[in-house]
Amino acid sequence: MKQGETITKEHLKEGLPGIRPGDTVKVYQKIKEKGKERLQAFEGVVLARKHGKGVNATITVRKVIGGVGVEKIFPIHTPTIGKIEVVKRSKVRRAKLYYLRTAKGKKSRLKRKEFAELLSWEEKKPKKEETEE
Repeated sequence: MKQGETITKEHLKEGLPGIRPGDTVKVYQKIKEKGKERLQAFEGVVLARKHGKGVNATITVRKVIGGVGVEKIFPIHTPTIGKIEVVKRSKVRRAKLYYLRTAKGKKSRLKRKEFAELLSWEEKKPKKEETEE
């Protein structure tokens, strides 16, 4: 393996759920305020997934807050993402759902698709090793 490949493999997260366009996801982002760290959730519909499964992979998530559409682009493998949950899965026939930006009313609804289990990924914190005395 080349040196660049080994560096990128170290940063890939293991066990991520299969996130697809049309999924409603809840992304928990780590935020540092006044020396403390907390998780802030952003729940919305995945409009697009880009850059494959590599280190640069991103998802575009959209939600409407107070009648205004808000989109965030999350790099999936960044250390600031604490947890990703797939809340709902919808049946879609497109790879990019950018038409939802202008869709109003019934046209903005997606057909629900049943899935067996709740898919989620959470960062595992390393356990402190206890020393034997």
